[in-house]
Amino acid sequence: MATTLADALNEVVETLKKSENFVRLVLSGRRRNMETPSERIDVKPVLIKGEIKYQLSQSDGRAMTTKNYSPNEFIELGLLDSGFANIHLEEKSQSLSIRITKKGEALIHRAPGEFAADLSHDRNKSRLLDAADPYLIEIGISDSTGKVKPSKNDKYLQVEEFLRLLVPSLNSAIEAGHVAKPSPSSPLTIVDLGCGHAYLTFAAHQYLKSKGIPVNVVGIDVRESARVRNNEIAEKLGISESISFRAEEISETTLKSADVAIALHACDTATDDALAWSVNSDAKLILVAPCCHHDIQAQMVETPEPWSMLTRNGIMKERLGDLLTDALRMQIMKLSGYRVEAIEFIGGEHTPRNLMIRAVKTGAIADSAEEQRYQEMAALWKVKPALAALLNR
Repeated sequence: MATTLADALNEVVETLKKSENFVRLVLSGRRRNMETPSERIDVKPVLIKGEIKYQLSQSDGRAMTTKNYSPNEFIELGLLDSGFANIHLEEKSQSLSIRITKKGEALIHRAPGEFAADLSHDRNKSRLLDAADPYLIEIGISDSTGKVKPSKNDKYLQVEEFLRLLVPSLNSAIEAGHVAKPSPSSPLTIVDLGCGHAYLTFAAHQYLKSKGIPVNVVGIDVRESARVRNNEIAEKLGISESISFRAEEISETTLKSADVAIALHACDTATDDALAWSVNSDAKLILVAPCCHHDIQAQMVETPEPWSMLTRNGIMKERLGDLLTDALRMQIMKLSGYRVEAIEFIGGEHTPRNLMIRAVKTGAIADSAEEQRYQEMAALWKVKPALAALLNR
């Protein structure tokens, strides 16, 4: 049912004023041509010293921060009309979902139900992964006693941070309608391109399963030894029906499609192979952490002035090449119908790279000026991105 945006927001505000009925509020997605103050906002009532507060948790795409407000203080923040495209509200007797269209109209869906508020106030940062979980022991992150191995602590934190990015990104994409809501008959499909030892592959599978999300995960790595090892672990854990591994080149994989494509530190043009496969296979959500940007760096032979101020210094030329590579990749993705952004990501054990490319397939047609910007940048540096060649651009 469509209604005016002002009326829809006013209805939410009136509910928020009645703290005794309020259960949960989620703000996600982004309205056209608007920027949101954070990636996603979750609000719930908490009981602190006998007084109801509204606990606001927000994600900047990398980590969650939490702060408490009185109901009136939260309302006065004005977050309801700060650029979010999706508003989901739960009160004790019903849920209310609002999707704000490109024209600024509010499409409202109401559903009766019984919802209960969790008034607990947890000050401690909870871990997404229990170190004693059998799959962490099997893949070698934890020892036989269920403790993270000192040599694997960085990997453990890396996988946790990836999940902290994956989960809100996935939830936002589902709520915005870009990814179909998973069901037992139509599970969410995820591919890990260049999975290696499958730390992330298993973690995504197990964590999403623990949250009741039906998933089917495929890990792809060129090494036959990785396929054998990882499939054996899946068999031992009893999860081989919903996770499997293939020994294939990313560019030649027999896998045809997936809802979500992930790649963690795929080296040099392997990142381009992962992005190209994702675009050609119409993946709806893509999370890729690039690594080792040699391709464009090798092409940066003639430096346009006044950029020689940077490129005369080897380390600065290298970093500029990294940024140029990923900027061109992101622009190509944008021209391919994706909403794309670069976000901070924790570095790996063997690389200082801490950037992640996150892309959501919206199907929006990019403005002609965006194509011109891409062409001008490539011409200025006289480079041909590997991704452009793979996508025949």
